[in-house]
Amino acid sequence: MSEPDEKRALIAERIREARKSAGLSQGQIAKLMGLHRPSVSEIEAGNRRVSADELTTLAGLLDVTVSWLVGDAPETVETNDPRIQLAARELNKLKPEDLDRLLRLLASMRDTDDTPRRGGKK
Repeated sequence: MSEPDEKRALIAERIREARKSAGLSQGQIAKLMGLHRPSVSEIEAGNRRVSADELTTLAGLLDVTVSWLVGDAPETVETNDPRIQLAARELNKLKPEDLDRLLRLLASMRDTDDTPRRGGKK
């Protein structure tokens, strides 16, 4: 595998890991990004390149840094915090439209929050 292919595979793996950690489906990510679900699937499979704008958007949605997504920061996204795990289970029970509303609310709260993100500073 060539170096660019290895890099794309790493980015794909980290996007998938962060999405799952965030408790989001490919369909939800696609809707929030204005993409079709198969596009997200192709990104996570490493078959579709991700633009800089898309990386920035994904980092914001998934609460990680672009540096972490591209492999420049080694921190993992996993959490042992039972509150986060409970929240993810509860989010899976919401209707899609309620989850979308909640995600918009969380994004607006994060925009005013100064706390650091996983994988580095905000």
